[in-house]
Amino acid sequence: MQDVDEMERTIYIRLYHRIQVQPNQEIRVKDVACIIADDPLLSQIDHLFIHKVKKEDRNMIVIDGMRIIKAITERVHDVDIQMIGPQQTIVEVVYTKKKLSIPLFILVWTLLFVGSALTIMNFHEDVSMQIVHQKLFKVITGIWDEKPLLFQIPYSIGLGLGMILFFNHLFKKRINEEPSPLEVEMFNYQHSIDQYIIFHENKESSLKKIDDH
Repeated sequence: MQDVDEMERTIYIRLYHRIQVQPNQEIRVKDVACIIADDPLLSQIDHLFIHKVKKEDRNMIVIDGMRIIKAITERVHDVDIQMIGPQQTIVEVVYTKKKLSIPLFILVWTLLFVGSALTIMNFHEDVSMQIVHQKLFKVITGIWDEKPLLFQIPYSIGLGLGMILFFNHLFKKRINEEPSPLEVEMFNYQHSIDQYIIFHENKESSLKKIDDH
């Protein structure tokens, strides 16, 4: 019976890695964590207030697990809190998105298109791709052709298809569930950014506590 009572007073908390909120929104426990507890306990702690988004917070807030534990222990007593997984939640404040500027979109698209085309052409010029095609055409057909289109056209089509397969996207449609190398790099980059935000926020909090003392 004692073991059952102890289980009923146990709270399991797993913080979300990253969430998005609106300006001036009140952040509650259920917003930043997945909680497993007995129903009477869950109803008491699910809506506990944690933080209100202010203008001074700018666009990133770090909610530490200790703040969640403190809020819960102030509300309910004699509970066993088990933290599982991440120890902090990164809160991203999402402000109203600006409307897409068509001229800016066309300008960026043109710059990317021209830059990519020049990169591919310069690479082919460096490796003498045209001469390679001419020599291959000569070896296979026995005829020297200054413009071996029989090679160049399929090669150009294959180059485009290869880029689509490499990035695993055709416009917004994903070809398969496997992440592309670009998505993996973006994931690693975002993970590094999140770690920096957490470290920087914890460092600032420590400095504030020292200044207060």
